[in-house]
Amino acid sequence: MKILLLAGTGEARALAKLLADHGQDVLASLAGVTRVPATYPVPTRVGGFGGAAAQRDFVITNGFNAVVDATHPFAAQISERSFQICKVLSVPYLRLLRPEWRAETGDDWHLIDHPEAASEHIPTDARVLLATGAASVADWAELAEGRTLFCRRVDATDDPFPYDGDWIVGRPPFSLEEELDTLRSHGITHVVSKNAGGPTSAKLLAARQLGLPVVMLNRPALPDCDRVETPEEALAWLTALKH
Repeated sequence: MKILLLAGTGEARALAKLLADHGQDVLASLAGVTRVPATYPVPTRVGGFGGAAAQRDFVITNGFNAVVDATHPFAAQISERSFQICKVLSVPYLRLLRPEWRAETGDDWHLIDHPEAASEHIPTDARVLLATGAASVADWAELAEGRTLFCRRVDATDDPFPYDGDWIVGRPPFSLEEELDTLRSHGITHVVSKNAGGPTSAKLLAARQLGLPVVMLNRPALPDCDRVETPEEALAWLTALKH
């Protein structure tokens, strides 16, 4: 069986290792968002497919028998497109999606479905840690009106920050002490985050410790597909395909 692993997350790397250890024929595909992506223990391609038709042809030409989508929980476009391609080609498709974060005692969370709603929960003159990724910084233009934003990104850039505020460059994971220092040194009053889920996030622990409100962007809707939450469950799903 030949497997296409749509990668880019810690779960994808863990699954790649499991598949390599089990001698599976797998190709990991990275979108190429970061300049120096983490290495994978399996053959890896980097870059987009060039659209739906090109991605479909890629699946056909390479003879993939299954697609495991372990991309970021907010990579809605590639997930929906991959699901539809697999449906047309009758290729089994699985979404590996880590559990969401849940508010706990001491948290002050405000859940939103769209970036435009963030300004309803954050007063003007606020200083905001925008921990949603550099690629989506344009989505928060309305929030930037009257507020100072600091957006975290993995790679340094010469691109000027589009709002009042600045980029914060750093590669996760961050420790609780690092996040506390970031929030304090920038005078952050509010944190904005996507509900990416996964291991407990230090930024959320830091916000709780400092009593800062968190505006949490809910995940986009998923296609109606098979889904699992762990690499081990994904391996079991793939193993079942062979029987």
